[in-house]
Amino acid sequence: MPTKPHLLAVDIGGTFTDIVLYNLETNHIAVGKVLTTYPDPSQAVLSGAGQLLNDHNIDPASIRQAIHGTTLVTNTLIERKGARTALIATEGFRDALEIGNEGRYDIYDLGLVKPQPLAERRLRFGVPERMTAGGEVLHPLNAKVVTELCKRLNAEGVESVAVCLLHAFTNPRHELDVYEIVRDEMPDASISLSHQVSPAMREYQRASTTVANAYVQPITSNYLERIRAGLSEAGLDAPLNVMLSSGGTTDIETATRFPIRLVESGPSGGALTGVYWGRQNGFKDIFAFDMGGTTAKAILTHNGELSVISVSEVAHVHRFKRGSGLPLLVPTIEMIEIGAGGGSVAHLNNLGLPAVGPESAGSSPGPACYARGGFDPTVTDADLLIGYLNADYFANGSIRLDASAAEKSFEGLAKELDISTTKAAWGIHQLVNENMAAAARVHAAERGLDIQKYAMVTTGGAGPVHACGVAERLNVRTVIVPPIAGVGSSFGFLLAPISFDFTRSYLTRMDDVDIARLTRILGDLEREGRGIVTKAGVPGEQIRVTRSVDMRYLRQGYEIRVPLEEGEISAESLRRLEKRFEEEYFRFYGLLCEGVPIQAVNWRVVVSGPTLEIEGKALTVGEESKKTNQPHGSRSVVFDPDRGGAQTPVYRRESLSSSFEAEGPAIIEEAESTTVVLPNWSARVDENGCLVLNKA
Repeated sequence: MPTKPHLLAVDIGGTFTDIVLYNLETNHIAVGKVLTTYPDPSQAVLSGAGQLLNDHNIDPASIRQAIHGTTLVTNTLIERKGARTALIATEGFRDALEIGNEGRYDIYDLGLVKPQPLAERRLRFGVPERMTAGGEVLHPLNAKVVTELCKRLNAEGVESVAVCLLHAFTNPRHELDVYEIVRDEMPDASISLSHQVSPAMREYQRASTTVANAYVQPITSNYLERIRAGLSEAGLDAPLNVMLSSGGTTDIETATRFPIRLVESGPSGGALTGVYWGRQNGFKDIFAFDMGGTTAKAILTHNGELSVISVSEVAHVHRFKRGSGLPLLVPTIEMIEIGAGGGSVAHLNNLGLPAVGPESAGSSPGPACYARGGFDPTVTDADLLIGYLNADYFANGSIRLDASAAEKSFEGLAKELDISTTKAAWGIHQLVNENMAAAARVHAAERGLDIQKYAMVTTGGAGPVHACGVAERLNVRTVIVPPIAGVGSSFGFLLAPISFDFTRSYLTRMDDVDIARLTRILGDLEREGRGIVTKAGVPGEQIRVTRSVDMRYLRQGYEIRVPLEEGEISAESLRRLEKRFEEEYFRFYGLLCEGVPIQAVNWRVVVSGPTLEIEGKALTVGEESKKTNQPHGSRSVVFDPDRGGAQTPVYRRESLSSSFEAEGPAIIEEAESTTVVLPNWSARVDENGCLVLNKA
């Protein structure tokens, strides 16, 4: 039987699809980058993976496991291209999606627009039933009404059904009864049940999450099946796991049941990469900066740990306004979108001032310099015009950039601003950097963190191009550009363990916990988790279980997550839990509410397998015999538009050894990205192969 030493990781971005092939025996990494294909991104996955395997003479049968991350779920929600979805709710509660939290995300905007529910009102229905908060049946379900309702849903052409009944997370009996009826009456429809998708308190968020899951389920199911079938036809019979927003992976069947868990699938890989390379370089506080072709993301780690939040938003009406998106109750690595990507379009706003995004040229037609039919000026066009990019060595030379097309795209903007195209391009580059720095600064301040004390780890095709500029504005003095930074999210997939997060709401004062009930809840969650993780291929003896609790003082509206120790639940362990809550509360707020009872809200269990251990310094990128540390050449690069271009040394990263040191300005090119070392910055290669940039 042949050995299977390879892992394959594929990340679909808005512009590029990144592929990483890792050899477990030799520690060798091969990478590929192809344009994302629309409307069917699976074509890029299959063609890109096949091309990489062919280029390196690797038999598909040698793949031990494939891991995939995708923007499909996010894009489906943003573009509103999901299934025709209906909501079945408790009678009188079908408009919970419309009412929301009764809050305004901007109290000064008189023309405020709220995100529209994914299930339109004519497809939202209430059925007679009622469960108490304690899980007792107050009014039995009227099955006849549900049966008649299914006939109407069939007539309306409904493809997917979300079921969200009051307090179903305490007793799912009525939701299960509805499921049986809908399954019999609508055999071709997808069905999402709130007690499975999001078994937690807060009716509006739970309904929003369940509807979103139903909305994306058919398209995600079809997509993942195409990927699996295509890989199988190519001779790759390895298990296919899918990246989750929480930083773990799961099998394709579980991902199909809960596709809403994939909403930040790709960026979570970038977060894991940031933490990994930060630790390899001795940093615990990391600002992970990932900038691709469509968006830029920021993730902050504290003491080497990622923050996983339980409530996030997607499909914002206003890009950077919290509360303007659809709420999702799914575990997600905490991150924010802080700006545009390389394909984001530059324009003048209503005030006549330069602005970038949110519109993106994507991969089709792409930036003007791609010469694929795009005409609008983009960030990539700007970076090319000021000399930061090499027209002949972009995406490993697979795309030859057209500088004249880039310049032509900026002519209109330059004319309106009455400046040269070079100054217009330089201004757009600076504007993007300033916007991203401002957003990251606010994000850190909201968490009570001093970002100046952080080290930046940058990934993504455009990240290393803009990293120094963003860091300089934040007074961040160290920037780490890891090997294969341009495909950082895909590399992060290799580091993700098979895992799944489970939640159950059990609202109780800590001085009134029913220990038997709590033990039963935690046991049920652990058993369910072990079943999913074992099915995904993790041996029982390698499974790890961690527990936590969302806690607050009585009558507060927001919770703090506190770790729950291993072992049996007892009065003593609960007292220690209260003590940990007080310590965390004091760390967050600097005070305690003496005499106020403490309340537990949600109990959480994470069941996971082992994490792949990769030794950073053992990764082989480039041949040692060809590492000369000498410039590959030079070109004119603009660092000050008033002085024009300055001849700047250009290095190829694969030719740099661990003894390399250089003072900025300098350009360091590699197959998937380009690192810009600004004046007054220095660059060196460390023992792990990372480029370490320091402010003088």
